Amino acid sequence: MANSVLVSVQEGLEEPEWLSKVEPFVLLAMKKLNYDGEELSIMFTDDSMMQELNNSYRNINSSTDVLSFENGEEYTDEDGIKWVCAGDIAISLDMLPKNADYFECTQGEELKRLLVHGLLHLNGMDHGEEHIEKGSNPVCEMLVLQEKLLDELKDEKIIG
Repeated sequence: MANSVLVSVQEGLEEPEWLSKVEPFVLLAMKKLNYDGEELSIMFTDDSMMQELNNSYRNINSSTDVLSFENGEEYTDEDGIKWVCAGDIAISLDMLPKNADYFECTQGEELKRLLVHGLLHLNGMDHGEEHIEKGSNPVCEMLVLQEKLLDELKDEKIIG
């Protein structure tokens, strides 16, 4: 069965020119991660909103690059098709260029990393205290899978 992705931008922010390329990339990544009959939403926001979300849901009073909110509820649509709400992903447009600079990669590569990272969290995975660091290889299962999937999707373009 197919999956569904709703992509939006926080009200008042300018819509990035690449926004329409996010959904096809995420659908491909979902397929590789064996999502089936699931829907999710992705909202691009600014650091201020990310700080609010991070503070409200994680009690961390600072912005972050990506947040995932698992849902897991099931429902049947008007056509009788059963869906699972995987959840929601929020990504900071302010952090995107900063992360790309830190990792010495393109914003397109960093955006793919943030999207895959969010998907893995919605798939029930966690990385504990470990984070991707410039110049080091991850150890935990989630981050190893993230890097493997990004390598498989390296030819897919969102930005550029």
